[in-house]
Amino acid sequence: MLPGWRQACLNVFQTHQKSAKTPWQRAPQTVRLFATTPSVWAKKSVCMEDFERDVIRNFSIIAHIDHGKSTLADRLLELTGTIDKMRKGINQQVLDKLKVERERGITVKAQTASMIHSFDGRKYLLNLIDTPASSSRIVGHVDFAWEVSRSLAACQGALLLVDATQGVQAQSISVFNVAVERGLKIIPVLNKIDLPAAQPEQIAAQMQAAFGIDSAEVIQISAKTGQGVDAVLRAIVERIPPPTGEATAPLKAFLFDSSYDRYRGVISLVNVQEGVLHKGDKIASCYTRKKYEVTDLGIMHPEEVPTTCLRPGQVGYIACNMKESSEAHIGDTLHRAGVPVEPMPGFKPAKAMVYAGVYPIDSNDFVKLEESIKRLTLTDRSVEVMRESSTALGQGCRLGFLGTLHMDVFRQRLEDEYDANVIITAPTVPYKVVYKDRIVTVSNPTEFPDVSDATCQVKEVQEPIVKASIIVPQEYLGEMMELCFSHRAEDLDHRYLDSSGSSGRAILTCTLPLSEIVTDFFDQLKSRSSGFASFDYEDAGYKPSKLVKMIFLLNGKPVDALALIVHRSAEQEVGRAWVKKLHKIIPKQLFEVPIQAAVGRRIIARETLSAYRADVTAGLYGGHHERKLKHLNNQKESKKRMKRVGTVDLPQEAFYDMLKTGKSS
Repeated sequence: MLPGWRQACLNVFQTHQKSAKTPWQRAPQTVRLFATTPSVWAKKSVCMEDFERDVIRNFSIIAHIDHGKSTLADRLLELTGTIDKMRKGINQQVLDKLKVERERGITVKAQTASMIHSFDGRKYLLNLIDTPASSSRIVGHVDFAWEVSRSLAACQGALLLVDATQGVQAQSISVFNVAVERGLKIIPVLNKIDLPAAQPEQIAAQMQAAFGIDSAEVIQISAKTGQGVDAVLRAIVERIPPPTGEATAPLKAFLFDSSYDRYRGVISLVNVQEGVLHKGDKIASCYTRKKYEVTDLGIMHPEEVPTTCLRPGQVGYIACNMKESSEAHIGDTLHRAGVPVEPMPGFKPAKAMVYAGVYPIDSNDFVKLEESIKRLTLTDRSVEVMRESSTALGQGCRLGFLGTLHMDVFRQRLEDEYDANVIITAPTVPYKVVYKDRIVTVSNPTEFPDVSDATCQVKEVQEPIVKASIIVPQEYLGEMMELCFSHRAEDLDHRYLDSSGSSGRAILTCTLPLSEIVTDFFDQLKSRSSGFASFDYEDAGYKPSKLVKMIFLLNGKPVDALALIVHRSAEQEVGRAWVKKLHKIIPKQLFEVPIQAAVGRRIIARETLSAYRADVTAGLYGGHHERKLKHLNNQKESKKRMKRVGTVDLPQEAFYDMLKTGKSS
């Protein structure tokens, strides 16, 4: 006998099935009726044994923001019949599932979609492995470079998509170089040729200068209207080589992305390199050595479609009762339990490059904020989380991110998905402090040692550096050079991509400290170039630098949340600017408050906040002047005593104003 509520639900469902007039109104047998991810496409059934290696094409799309990558993906899905061709404006950004992706026009999570395309009488399986893209408002997708690299490792080819109105951008060059290093076949595609401002011939020449490709191979399309997209499909089949691998070899599967399902645990996206993977197989991780049982597998078509197996070269998803997202390491190799294989080369765990403290506006909301961060990190395993406390801001968390774009996306997801109101401290980077007997990595300014103190035994301090690339019109080249030099740039070099007068474009390369670009560098870059410059960078290791810890004193007491790590050459400028800003936002007290910036034992900047002054002589009339002097001396002594024991509270609004940027204007 079933419980009452279950019997009632079953009766309603059976009644609906009987009343359905057409077959497509009934639940298809190939669908999990209570799937956690309901899909209108899940009714499709695919036999994976029909697709051997020679009819499989694994490819990605390399593109900058607003160059039409998601639109091209939508057209490919429509032309192959993967999704129905609906009326205009319906199929938009099918692969961008997060709200922040649709609002910003960026791809944060790598996605995959399998398409079945008929060409010359044969059916081909085309696996589109989407890569995270860049943002025009913040530092580019180098934040997700490790994920881009892993996605490209599962491909044999890539579409290089360039906007015919905007031209080549810095981020496209960076990812293009990664693709070439991995031996991918590049198919150049020029998009938006239908726009009046399009310059296909000039942009094709730019692509030839920047990428060294033949302009005759460039396919000109309009992803919006569908013009020329069929030629792209033909090029994918004809130009991109099929994957390698034998079905009889031991199982080797490459894990290139994962997501978290609250009912099934971690869902991993894999590319089977060798062997065959079936439901019920026992598998193990080369990195963690943990063992799992495959409970479900299939392909993304573009949503989950269960299949009986995954064969060499095929791309799909697996569910294997993996409970924690931290167990799914991007770039890991999965193999059959008890049959070890050689792992895929080049794997290394993601490391945080930017750190920031996250505190609730209301200190009573810390428990709720911590729970929200834990839930969000289930879908973003690259974020490092640790608790920290501040005397000024209370309890909070210190988070490590891949970059400033990653940090901003995480903050927006906290606000959108969990309605969190937070204060984020100025971003810092991890420094290496070299002592006589050890090396310590420090990311929190409060933990940075006083290098001027001989008792600390600090030999040197190393800071992370990056190799930066800036593409800019020639008329703004001088401004960009000045900007780079003002941020301690070294090894500056430039070359021209084309020579079409003042509208020609140049690429500027230099080495920059990472700490110089995590604050306001990108805003200045866009401002000085009128929005035309594009910027990208890649990790270049560490180098010794003259760095010091700057603290701020209010009435002689340090404020830990405002501690900074600055270069010696900028300590005077930064100290004066921050002290002046503090002087403006701190409310007056009943006693005089000195505001000081200190480096070690040296005070490098000071402002004095005057006290409220009550007129104690207002009620006196007549009499000797010594009578007034007595009242004034009493007031003076009281203020001295108050200054010794009084405390200055910095309001939350003042912290929010100070910490929303790492530098003052």
